[in-house]
Amino acid sequence: MVKIIKIAAVQTNPRLMNPGYNLEAMMNYTKEAARGHASLIVFPECSLTGYMFRSRREALPFAETVPGSATERLSAICKELEVYVVFGLLEKDKGKLYNAAVFIGSDGIIGKYRKNHLPFLGIDRFVDRGDKTFEVYRTPIGNIGMEICYDIMFPEGSRIMMLKGADILVLPTNFPRDRTGDVIKHVIPARAIENGVYVVAADRIGTERGSTFAGRSKIVATSGKAISQASATREEIIYAELDLEIARQKHQVVIPGEYESHRARDRRPELYGKITEPVDDTDTE
Repeated sequence: MVKIIKIAAVQTNPRLMNPGYNLEAMMNYTKEAARGHASLIVFPECSLTGYMFRSRREALPFAETVPGSATERLSAICKELEVYVVFGLLEKDKGKLYNAAVFIGSDGIIGKYRKNHLPFLGIDRFVDRGDKTFEVYRTPIGNIGMEICYDIMFPEGSRIMMLKGADILVLPTNFPRDRTGDVIKHVIPARAIENGVYVVAADRIGTERGSTFAGRSKIVATSGKAISQASATREEIIYAELDLEIARQKHQVVIPGEYESHRARDRRPELYGKITEPVDDTDTE
């Protein structure tokens, strides 16, 4: 496994209900990012389809199986360029519809993630909740975990992936502008620093059916500091070089024998039982 990798977050403006156009755009951006020497290239949530669907029926014709035509074409370009890609799509499977992300490498599909936490917004009003746990995929370019957008508001998923050995958390997003500025500014860095992992958030731009998206894609260091951040309005690629050894050093030594900490060992799981219990809505109103 390499020690230092270069990654890219691609901030795009997908066209609603136009997967052909969006796929071609992702293919072209993948080539550009590869020319920039990126090994891992991350696209936004629903980058294949757009997000602001008005019904499940409207969205279903644009959903794909995994594997399917989009993953096959992206697998081919990953093999040609020897890169890894994460992108968002709507996945159909056995009568279910998911907001999903797929992780592809030169040998094809490595893994996929189905969004577990669903806001009442856009297509998420009509898809099924994810049915899989938070996994970490061990690859030659590092140990990669995936979440999608609103998932980042729930720290448990990020923590689980850290405990499973994640070096990098990949976050395809469609953050709405004016409602998610604090999430971009504070929550994403918090997930990085509290777990000692890198976070790559690839957001989209543009306006879809009256909803404007925030952009401001960012790549965050284990310290919580932004290494690279995109604009709020432009399609662009941002890059960063990540030292994976830093993400693996959970034992932080400030003064040997006097001031040390360990993000994994210092936890107190015996105190966290409440976190697994179903919520009584009357307790949270």
